[in-house]
Amino acid sequence: VHTRLILYKRIAHAKDAQELEQLQVEMIDRFGLLPQAVKNLFQLSELKLLAQKIGIKKIVSGSQGGRIEFNQNPNISPEAIIQLLQKNPKLYKLDGPTHLRFSFIQPTPELRIKNLYNLLNKFISK
Repeated sequence: VHTRLILYKRIAHAKDAQELEQLQVEMIDRFGLLPQAVKNLFQLSELKLLAQKIGIKKIVSGSQGGRIEFNQNPNISPEAIIQLLQKNPKLYKLDGPTHLRFSFIQPTPELRIKNLYNLLNKFISK
């Protein structure tokens, strides 16, 4: 149990996707195939790194939707947000200058993670 706690801490404090990948390989070597909960933990850690990179302070996500809180000066094109709001006004709404609300059904953690990846990738400058 102690070894797993140390590994979980290492996952949470990984500095980049490469370090996460190395940890994943290490855990598979030690414990065999990873349970879905651990796979989700790796994906959430990658999502956290991506969010930090583009200037997102906090993400709250549940089965009916959620909210993203941006830093004061996010590394996101305002046009990307405007386009998102215009194309999907029923799914996305601004809630003040630094919050974006989203509302779509996402009953499983895996679907929530996938939806958040898709959303964050819309903010990345192409």
